Amino acid sequence: MRSSRCAGRNRGRIWTSCLGIVVAAPAIAQTENNPGYDRPGLGFTPAVLQPGDVMWEQGLPDWSRADGVSFFTADTLLRLGLGLGHALELQLGTGWRWLDAPGPDSDGRSGTSLALKFAPAAAGDLSWGLLAGIELTDGDRAFRNDQEQYLLGAALSWQHSADRALGLYLEAVRGDTDGELLAINDGWALTSALGAYVELALQHVAGVGHGSMAGAGVTWQATPRTQLDIGARHRLGGHADTWQGGVGFAVYFGD
Repeated sequence: MRSSRCAGRNRGRIWTSCLGIVVAAPAIAQTENNPGYDRPGLGFTPAVLQPGDVMWEQGLPDWSRADGVSFFTADTLLRLGLGLGHALELQLGTGWRWLDAPGPDSDGRSGTSLALKFAPAAAGDLSWGLLAGIELTDGDRAFRNDQEQYLLGAALSWQHSADRALGLYLEAVRGDTDGELLAINDGWALTSALGAYVELALQHVAGVGHGSMAGAGVTWQATPRTQLDIGARHRLGGHADTWQGGVGFAVYFGD
């Protein structure tokens, strides 16, 4: 699950933990039944895996920096197609996190996250999906929330040409601290295997305030089943991380 985080200890994670993209830049070199990847970028792709298919998405790591403190996340997401009308997908996530700040560095496992994605078949050039999830409090004390976090996200994609798509992502998080996120994305294919995207996001965290960021990234379809990615974001204003970035990969296991 790509969940936002709350203020204080978790404020720096509100962007880096939203690692999925609203709509991946078109990857022409994919296998036929690969619906797309949920990383990189903000949100998730509004499509689900076929029944029994599996996707492994991994940060190597992703990172953020704010107020002189760097935060790294090697998050792991496993996606499983459930079927039930070919519109449901189960997601299981966790990760290893470490903090680079004045004083002793610390590291540990984040809480386990569970999510269910619903995304019906696209209607022409439009596709949409919903994601509902929970993050548990079973991680190491310094890297988990004090109470369970609940997330509800919605993604909309418009494939307005063969090699270009626009996306919109909305998210609400409830838990230790409430938060909302709005992101827009423009992705396009540079070649049959190389894609690029730009994104703009606005956030609000209760008790902290509003903030905005903009970013860009590149994806490379190294094989029909493997995507590599790199991207970065920078604060435009308000309460947000000064910088964010990351590298990672995703592997599709299916027909």
